[in-house]
Amino acid sequence: MASTKEYLDFVLEQLSGLDEISSRAMMGEYILYYRGRVFGGIYDDRLLVKPVLAAMKLMPDAEMELPYEGAKEMLLVDDVDNREFLCKLVESMWEELPDKKKKK
Repeated sequence: MASTKEYLDFVLEQLSGLDEISSRAMMGEYILYYRGRVFGGIYDDRLLVKPVLAAMKLMPDAEMELPYEGAKEMLLVDDVDNREFLCKLVESMWEELPDKKKKK
């Protein structure tokens, strides 16, 4: 099941307190970026983020889920209604996120 544009818009609105949030459509799902680095995505209308230490500390009981068949597990964010928490989560993850890969 592909994600809906409405859910993407909702998540982006929740993150509107942060500068440089962007998204990119990819095969019916959406990859999410903060300040140029991938922090997660929307898969089947679920917000999943990379399992970096900062995210695991803020969500110690979060479930690990597969975004799609064959992918690495990611953390499920179930508190998407809490705008303040969501912004804090993404901001705290930034230092641990890998830089954008350089094209050869």
